[in-house]
Amino acid sequence: MGSATSSMAAKFAFFPPDPPSYDTYIDEPTGKMRISDVLPRDDVDVVKLSTKKGNEIVAMYVKNPCASLTLLYSHGNAADIGQMYHIFTELSLHLGVNLMGYDYSGYGQSSGKPSEQDTYADIEAAYKCLEEKYGIKEEDVILYGQSVGSGPALDLAIRLPNLRGVVLHSPILSGLRVMYPVKKTFWFDIYKNIDKIPHVSCPVLVIHGTEDEVVDFSHGKQLWELCKEKYEPLWLKGGNHCNLELYPEYLRHLRKFISAIENLPRLRNSTEQSADQSESPLKTEDNKDKARSSTDLRDKSRSSTGQRDKSRLSTDSKERSRTSTEKREKSRRSTDRSGKARSSIDQSERARNSFDRLGDMVRSVGLCNVDCLKQAALEA
Repeated sequence: MGSATSSMAAKFAFFPPDPPSYDTYIDEPTGKMRISDVLPRDDVDVVKLSTKKGNEIVAMYVKNPCASLTLLYSHGNAADIGQMYHIFTELSLHLGVNLMGYDYSGYGQSSGKPSEQDTYADIEAAYKCLEEKYGIKEEDVILYGQSVGSGPALDLAIRLPNLRGVVLHSPILSGLRVMYPVKKTFWFDIYKNIDKIPHVSCPVLVIHGTEDEVVDFSHGKQLWELCKEKYEPLWLKGGNHCNLELYPEYLRHLRKFISAIENLPRLRNSTEQSADQSESPLKTEDNKDKARSSTDLRDKSRSSTGQRDKSRLSTDSKERSRTSTEKREKSRRSTDRSGKARSSIDQSERARNSFDRLGDMVRSVGLCNVDCLKQAALEA
């Protein structure tokens, strides 16, 4: 019964382009795999990945030499990476990120048939490739889920505690809720995003058009309300399911989000710093013991204090209260908070000025959400 229900849901949920929009071939001079009908680029790798479900999927990796973060993009329905190729390369350029896009099982030149569980295996294979082939760390990855792609993106997000961020583009609450406004989750539903989103621990950006005719705007709004770490959402007035990339605010807001999370501390590094700081009191005590046996107690205690100031990255050189250890600690914590706040404000101002200059860039890019190509693909 469960298998039959899953197969029925797959028929309604997945619309791979038929025929696929591209083929793959080996470029003889370089020995690299390429995608047909596009100009070969040195900064784009095309790879085939094996999934734990036994399928072989096609993925493309766009390298940006200036990038510190990597976008793992799960595309929408009725599309494959042949259609998304130029969108991916333009997003990598204008967002300043590396970008990996992949085809679900049964899409493009990927083998197998699409299903909910297969898409989970597909995104796992793509993420594993980022880690093992390109050395990308979990804390430097942003998951991007568009439309039905919000399903595999959120499923992976709840299993990556050190993930840097998540972008949900016209996301769905669940498969069944796209067709019927049900109030509870049924066992046979697919992509139960409504139940998963509260367990995502990193910042989440939600983008949705207010006039979306495929996935109602209420889906994106409710998912944002359920986020644990909310980032300022982008509600595009008048936007539908197929044209959000054409709004200047789209690219600008994505740049703002990426800039903001670039300035967040990496979770693993924070853990390591905490471990280092937990050791520093022991070193401090050793210094104090040595200072007690010395006739120059005051000078050595000041030196120890200076070491603690450096380990805490204090920004205020005026912390010289020597009346008690407690007052020094309070003074440092207060100064750290004010220094970080000032730094955050300065970065926000610089970011704002930079993004304002990007006003009409998205129109020259000419991006389009290829979910709207479904009808054209069916007619072809």
